[in-house]
Amino acid sequence: MLRAEDIDLTDWAFWRRPLDERHAAFRVLRYEASLPRYDEPDVPIVPRGPGYHAVTRHADVVEASRRPRDFCSGRGAISILDMPGDMHEYFGSMISMDDPRHARLRRIVSGAFSPRMVKRVEERVEEVAAGIARDLAAGRGSGDFVADVASRLPLKVICDLMGIGPDHYDAVLTATNIILAGNDPEFLPAEDPDEAALALLTAGEALKGIVGELGRERRENPTDDLTSALVNANIEDESLTDQELGSFFILLVVAGNETTRNAIAHGLHLFTTHPDQRALLDEDFDGRIGGAVEEIVRYVSPVIWMRRTATRDTDLNGYPVSEGDKLLLYYGSANRDETVFTDPDRFDVLRNPNPHVGFGGPGPHFCLGAHLARREITVMFRELFAALPEIRSTGEPVRLESNFINGIKRMAYEPG
Repeated sequence: MLRAEDIDLTDWAFWRRPLDERHAAFRVLRYEASLPRYDEPDVPIVPRGPGYHAVTRHADVVEASRRPRDFCSGRGAISILDMPGDMHEYFGSMISMDDPRHARLRRIVSGAFSPRMVKRVEERVEEVAAGIARDLAAGRGSGDFVADVASRLPLKVICDLMGIGPDHYDAVLTATNIILAGNDPEFLPAEDPDEAALALLTAGEALKGIVGELGRERRENPTDDLTSALVNANIEDESLTDQELGSFFILLVVAGNETTRNAIAHGLHLFTTHPDQRALLDEDFDGRIGGAVEEIVRYVSPVIWMRRTATRDTDLNGYPVSEGDKLLLYYGSANRDETVFTDPDRFDVLRNPNPHVGFGGPGPHFCLGAHLARREITVMFRELFAALPEIRSTGEPVRLESNFINGIKRMAYEPG
């Protein structure tokens, strides 16, 4: 029988296990362990810290999320290790900030999304998704669902939103894959930490360079894209600096691409392996797609965790926490908590209520792009199932080796 002391969330071998074995391990942690502590990864170029606590229960993830003064993001939200300098902000932008800086940046970004901009984005989602479905129906596909559909939609939508042309699409996608590569040797030289760090910085600089050049141009000659709105914003006499624009773009393409891409890829696989749920959706697509999208995000949890750091000696639902303690909020585990979700390992498009934390817990760091992600997933499946009612995945997806992103690198499919 698996015991809590037999589980090591730092060991990469754990993250190479099949998904059902990982879910079983987290089930043990939810039942047996209260904020279990683990050693940090041993990376030669970064000093090893004192360890971290795994927050695996839904109630604890929610509580930590709604108490940002006690459990902050500004000391590192996307890395277990304390990265040198401001690397956590460089790659994390708003999600690695605390108020008042976080509130300021979020206010500027939110202000740039005018009703006209939101309408334009929604129309672009419709256009891109319809075009993808037409291409597949016409036989213009590679056989890899991730390349043909799942990564193509958010990449085109976000780049078009920012005003970035098709000649940069490949560079943006390549950089995104590197930044969220985890331990996957296909994208990062995992055996050489120095080379891996250089690859990450190079990818970040590539994205920053693309948007930086565009931002300088848009300050002089603004158009109706988001970059123009951001660099020329004047929300309460505030605007984005060049550094903030670069970091925000990294966040936008990385978080926006990865979350939606993996939800769409996992979604097709789920509808293929659960034909009864696909049939339920087909019976009333418009009435049920909203719930289906929420269930995909819950069941898949594209972002596995985010980190918080305790700012003072306190407690989390009765469990003592010391100032400086690192806590990893495991969203995937919280989304399978049996005390909240009935039969949580069952994929159920009719699940209601569904208080998942797949877009983060309540509080200032709830995903700013949740509305866009929901829209993209909804529209993509509507267009796919209308044009290709027999579309299905084939075989097992090729999964990303990561402890941070529940990713699919490639997935074979048949258009039907």
